[in-house]
Amino acid sequence: MKKSDVLKKAKKAREAALALSALSGDKKDRALRAMARAMRKSKKQIITANAKDVADAGKLVQQGKMNKPLLKRLILNDQKIEEMAQGVEAVARLENPVGKVLDAIEMDENLNLYRVTCPIGVIGSVFESRPDAVPQISSLCLKSGNAVILKGGSEARRSNQVLVKILSDAAASIPGVPQDAIQIIETREDVGEMLKLDEYIDLLVPRGSNEFIRHIQNNTKIPVLGHADGICHEYVDEKADLKMALRVCLDAKVQYPAVCNAMETLLVHEKIAPRFLPPMIEKFRAAGVEVRGCAKTRKIVKDVKPAKEEDWTTEYLDLIVSIRIVNNLQEAVDHINRFGSAHTDGIITASRSAAQKFMDGVDSACVFHNASTRFSDGYRFGLGAEIGISTNKTHARGPVGLDGLVIYKYLLYGNGQTVADYSGAKAKQFTHKPIRKSKTKIL
Repeated sequence: MKKSDVLKKAKKAREAALALSALSGDKKDRALRAMARAMRKSKKQIITANAKDVADAGKLVQQGKMNKPLLKRLILNDQKIEEMAQGVEAVARLENPVGKVLDAIEMDENLNLYRVTCPIGVIGSVFESRPDAVPQISSLCLKSGNAVILKGGSEARRSNQVLVKILSDAAASIPGVPQDAIQIIETREDVGEMLKLDEYIDLLVPRGSNEFIRHIQNNTKIPVLGHADGICHEYVDEKADLKMALRVCLDAKVQYPAVCNAMETLLVHEKIAPRFLPPMIEKFRAAGVEVRGCAKTRKIVKDVKPAKEEDWTTEYLDLIVSIRIVNNLQEAVDHINRFGSAHTDGIITASRSAAQKFMDGVDSACVFHNASTRFSDGYRFGLGAEIGISTNKTHARGPVGLDGLVIYKYLLYGNGQTVADYSGAKAKQFTHKPIRKSKTKIL
């Protein structure tokens, strides 16, 4: 795509965003339901395009140019498309995040100030090979009144193109929804051009490797929201219910290993390691998991592959797990804060005090007690879907749903007041009275 074409798309997205910001919640929901219907109606078209992507990706896997987890993320079928449609409908059922009064104050009689949610504007979303991210991101952006420019992985090019066409046409079938609310760019060069367009694009949400996220951050003036690696941990405490720990840790690793919220490192308290690790490793191996362990782990289970220093900072996205035995809870917390990616980490323990110490001490976006890291997901959190998971410490952290795609503006309603009225020797005094929530309906 030419440089001028990316600029044209960004300009059209800006115009679309202005139109979307004034759109009623009802119209946005009608557009979302139309998008879900269109995906169901176009299943054959989507699967045909996806099959071509999968065939090409399979060749890359055979050549060693692409890993199997990426191939798994790429595949669409009838069930996956139905889940995608249901996800869009779930977003439609959520409350409209735009126009909510967050705060209200009477500055003086007949001079009322409201802080009200509004869309961010134009979102640039760059993501990996999962084509199901297209309807997720598109639906969240539309519901929150934002236009979106999408860039998926090249291995999903045909799937993404078809999905964007289906979704944008369906949304635009509702009067008032602009055709350019959902657009797509296709090459790395296009991304490079997009990074220069801070005049038109308000927020970038990249999903990929640490290296890729850093590249985006270092080459743009546009604010960046996102996460890089998902180096997630489960810590099995000395007071853990071991049956529970076996179930939770197995789920965290094998339920779907090719995603960012899968457990990559298992930490185990030294007091329960001799009882816990043999059956845990047996379950891992039965599920096809390669186990890598520290020296203490290998003394308990002899034929475990040695874990190297880089294992503690590796996101495998595959059936591989690293195991480390720690002396105490604080050592587990320290390990996570040092080697983790601030994504999702959990403790398994029957001790409420231990759980609280862990949850207070771990500096991650999501911290769990007696639950699998796989619960870290926008849909499971009740957000409808997610545009991504943020490990930033900005306005949005963890799974980013609708709340993370709106900002706010101040609306001041007066009756001819001037600042001069509140200045000088005879200055009026501000009342600065909170307006009760029951009275925060504007106008």
